[in-house]
Amino acid sequence: MLRQALAAGQQVTVFVRNPSRLPPEVQTQVSVHQGDLSALPPADIGQRISGYDALINCAGLVTEGQTFVDLIDRLVTSIESLPAAAQPVCWFLAGAALLDIGPSGRQGVDLPKVRSTYWPHRVNFERLSRSGLDWRLLCPGPMVEQPAIGVNRLRIALDTLPVQIPALARALPGPLLLPIFASLIPQMIVPYADAAALMLGNLNRGDAMARHRVGLALPPGMRGRKSRWAARPRSAA
Repeated sequence: MLRQALAAGQQVTVFVRNPSRLPPEVQTQVSVHQGDLSALPPADIGQRISGYDALINCAGLVTEGQTFVDLIDRLVTSIESLPAAAQPVCWFLAGAALLDIGPSGRQGVDLPKVRSTYWPHRVNFERLSRSGLDWRLLCPGPMVEQPAIGVNRLRIALDTLPVQIPALARALPGPLLLPIFASLIPQMIVPYADAAALMLGNLNRGDAMARHRVGLALPPGMRGRKSRWAARPRSAA
């Protein structure tokens, strides 16, 4: 994402715990703030954020559980401390399990086994929803280091899974809906480059994605794998 932002001519500031982990060719092109978001007071974080047009948060892992929840709450609180005019447009990251499964009204995080790992995504979404921030929440499936497909080719949906849901799914109990949900995930394995391009291309205040969960899926008929792409007939999607 960082390289894509620089290639697009953006002026970029990064906030990292260890600047030495930045690629050497990038370090000379960005402003760098060093620190630990989980340790800084919200007021200090807010001061460092103030005046920027956009913020893209990539910090935290859902597997960190409450630590991840606390980090997002701290970051949201720091932005809320700023006057409205000084608050940036914000992108946060979640996962496909946070999206509505068609008209059923359920989400992947409601399902057995999924809930136990991905519950922080729901808590973070609820925290953002209570705020007045101009946020967007990207909810892809697994992301992989693969060549970009192109955002214009991807299926994009707001708040719901961006794939076709079998009609019978809405009536199934959670344990039976789980394997159907799992079978849809390969359609939502997307390249990091495409996820980054979507966020960088949607940074206008109050645009159509503002205050929505955003789902991404591959073109119909294509399924992703962690190691390679596999094209399949459209009827198999």
